[in-house]
Amino acid sequence: MSGYKRMRRQHQKQLIALENRLKAEMDEHRLRLHKELETQANDTYVELERLAKRHAAQTDKEMKSVCGEERRIQQQIVAQQKKELTAFLENQKKEYRLCKDKIKEEVSEDPCAGKEEKQERLSRHKETLQRSQAEDEAELLAQQRRVYERSCRALKRRSLLRKHDFEQEQLREELNKKRSQKEMEQALQIRQDEATQALERRQLRALHKLRDELLRLQHRTELDNQDEYNGRRQRELTRKHALEHRRQPRDLKALELQIKKQFQDTCKVQNKQYKALRTHQLEVSPKADHKSLLKGLKEERTRKLAVLAEQYERSINQMTASQAMRLEAEQESECEALKQQLKQEMELLDAYQTKTRSQMDSQHERELQKLEQKVSVRRAHLEQKMEEELSALQKDRSERIKTLLERQEREILAFDSETRVLGFGSLGSLDFFPKDDNR
Repeated sequence: MSGYKRMRRQHQKQLIALENRLKAEMDEHRLRLHKELETQANDTYVELERLAKRHAAQTDKEMKSVCGEERRIQQQIVAQQKKELTAFLENQKKEYRLCKDKIKEEVSEDPCAGKEEKQERLSRHKETLQRSQAEDEAELLAQQRRVYERSCRALKRRSLLRKHDFEQEQLREELNKKRSQKEMEQALQIRQDEATQALERRQLRALHKLRDELLRLQHRTELDNQDEYNGRRQRELTRKHALEHRRQPRDLKALELQIKKQFQDTCKVQNKQYKALRTHQLEVSPKADHKSLLKGLKEERTRKLAVLAEQYERSINQMTASQAMRLEAEQESECEALKQQLKQEMELLDAYQTKTRSQMDSQHERELQKLEQKVSVRRAHLEQKMEEELSALQKDRSERIKTLLERQEREILAFDSETRVLGFGSLGSLDFFPKDDNR
């Protein structure tokens, strides 16, 4: 029993050691998963920071490009207008010379006009022509200024639209990056959950396997102990019976001596009775009859002693036979009783082991069902969390896009309103821009 108790304590230590090792393994696993999530989160933060910096650099580059393009187009408009003005002035000079020659010709052909009058008419025509050309030049300059200002305004509107497109593109890229990062994070969480499930099932199988092995060893030890106990009990009973067989002749001898002593005591009593009867018979009988009387009494005594000896001999034989039969019966009864007792104890042990095995199998089944339920609930919570995160991300995406579009709409409406206030009307057409294949 001490060895059995020591084995049970050793089994308990093995189970506790395995549970501690599995717990340490699970703690290490969870710490590794936590570090993976932290690394993923840090990578996501770094990627978004890098994207934000790249967007800022792209925005700065785009704004510089837009400003440079505006200056280039403005310079092209100014250069084109200078060419138009130069051509216009050249045409005016030609027209002025032609008109002056024509007026001179008309004045010189008038015979009635004097020299001063011709000179005066010529000066008047020249002033009118110069005034008309100055008005035409001023109108052209004013028109060019309106075209320039309208072109600059339209260019600013186009730059604003281009800026809006660029902001939308950057926002889409940022939102797509966030979604892809969230999907990568969720994929990592799913892989981690699957790895945790596999580890939990593997650990539970290891625990169940050790319990099964220890229970089989315990049952084998119990059966061995029971077999050893049965053998010991049977050997003890065999030794007891052998001792009884060895002691039986001595016991029978003692009983025989006791019966002989009783016989001797009875003989002594018979002798005393015989002597008393002989003395009485001799006293009451005639002397002549004494001889025959003594002979008859002696024969009677001899006969009675022979009968008594025969009775005692028969008693000894009956006692010997009955003692041998009683010993055999008692030993057979003891053997049968021991056999039944050991059989009942073995049946009780078998029932106990069957019950223990059934309880362990039920415990293992409950633990497995509990683990499956835990895994299922955890996975459902994870999927719900992921769905909520994606929903929140989609909501944030919609709100940010809506906010951006509303702000851009307000900006373009304010710009168009300011344009109408400035008197430029609609700037929908950009055909007056100089042609630029690189734009």
